[in-house]
Order: sequence, then structure tokens, then C-alpha cells
Amino acid sequence: MEESWDFEFLSRMVDSLVSFLSEFVDDWLANDMRVAVFKILFSWLVISLVAIHFAWKVYGNTVNDMYYRQGTGGQNGGTPDTAPHLSGWESAAGDAMKTHRE
Repeated sequence: MEESWDFEFLSRMVDSLVSFLSEFVDDWLANDMRVAVFKILFSWLVISLVAIHFAWKVYGNTVNDMYYRQGTGGQNGGTPDTAPHLSGWESAAGDAMKTHRE
């Protein structure tokens, strides 16, 4: 029983996909203004993605090295300006670390 339901669901999905693709091909072959705009935008998207891919191939290591520098310091290789036990506000004010005493 469950196998027939899965087959029915799968066949409906395939039929929906085939009908969508056939309508898409019919619209694609038509010389309509919205199809021309879609073709232009789709071409722009594809060209942009290809350009990003090639730019990443060329400059990817440089960008990666900028964000993940080698060296001592923090997680990204930076050196801390303040002592690790003081926050930036406390070190800027020049006050010693204050604790609450009862």
C-alpha cells in the first residue's frame, strides 16, 4: 500500500516537472519581451557567477591569507593591545581591576 503511494507521489512530481519544463521551453522559444528580459538577467547571473569563480581561483589564497594571518596573538593572528585580564574600557581609563568585597 505504501509503495503504491510513493510511486504515485513520484509520478505526480515527475509529471509536474515535465509539464513545467515543456512550458518553460515553449516560453523560451517565443519572442516575447519578458523572455528577452529573463534571458538578459539569466545571462548576467551566469556571467557574474563565472567571474566570481575565476576571481576566487586567482585571488582566493590572497583573500584567505588576509583574514587568517600567520603569527602569534589572537585567533586571526592579531596582537592584543591590552592585557588579557583587562577589558578595553578598563585599560583605557587606567584603573586597576576592581573587585567586589563584602
